[in-house]
Amino acid sequence: MKYRRVGNSGLKVSEIGLGSWLTYGTAQEQRAADACIHKAFECGINFFDTANAYNRGAGEEAIGMALKPYERSSYVLSTKVFFPMGDGPNDRGLSRKHIMEQCEASLKRLGVDYIDLYYCHRYDEDTPTEETLRALDDLITQGKILYAGVSEWSAAQINEAVDISERLNLHRLISNQPIYNMFERYIEDEILHVSETAGIGQIVFSPLAQGILTGKYKPGATLPKDSRAANSDVNGVISSYLKEDVLQCVQDLQHLAEQLGCSLSQLSLAWVLRHPGVSSALIGASKPEQIEENVKAVDLVLQEDIISEISQILKKVEGFAPLR
Repeated sequence: MKYRRVGNSGLKVSEIGLGSWLTYGTAQEQRAADACIHKAFECGINFFDTANAYNRGAGEEAIGMALKPYERSSYVLSTKVFFPMGDGPNDRGLSRKHIMEQCEASLKRLGVDYIDLYYCHRYDEDTPTEETLRALDDLITQGKILYAGVSEWSAAQINEAVDISERLNLHRLISNQPIYNMFERYIEDEILHVSETAGIGQIVFSPLAQGILTGKYKPGATLPKDSRAANSDVNGVISSYLKEDVLQCVQDLQHLAEQLGCSLSQLSLAWVLRHPGVSSALIGASKPEQIEENVKAVDLVLQEDIISEISQILKKVEGFAPLR
């Protein structure tokens, strides 16, 4: 495994991290979480990501239980706050009240004394950014979180936060967590530049486009029965990728990966990690074997001619706009 600093901070995370969105939360999934986290440690992964909103807290509980046997200092743990956790008017957003209350709730669900990296899961139009940043700063001062970050914020919103933190001498944000893969590349327009200037590292999610970039879905073929796309409970996001031009593009990328002697998922992860502004790519896994395969991406260095060939293939889906 290889490790990178998160932005300009001293925090180092594995280039491949393990996420838990749509993955862990039931009794059966707890067994999967235990097995996958055990394999992750074996492979050198030290970074684990979750959120309070994943299964309304069940995702945090599953990650916390799976991490319980391991020395707390041996891993980096992140979670998030923003989405509704109740029916009340203050049970959502980035107000000081919601942040403080949800941080305490997350600590209890995770079974830890502190959270390494605490994310604002989205931008809150109803709360002054200064209020949000002061609350995060207080949590850092109290030792309940060590670092703070944001997820899916725009370049302008990140700039606003950076300016406020500088003016008020608050602890700086160290990370942004956006979606980033071969098909969804909006961060390349402004966010990567703005973040690098501010010393903010990207910890990206969905680098395999919800499994599309594993090659399991074929143009014109029926969906695999045991796949996420075939599960109506969780296929809302992945369905937007299931277009013939996208799947044909995946086939072309698959052929390129075969020529290089690697899997499509390894090629896709190495492509994401090619950018120095990316600190880590979060994978999802329900089986330990998936982790074993994906971590090999850190040893795959893509030369310029391969990156150019990938760019040529991706031109076929320029303008791709997923449904959200």
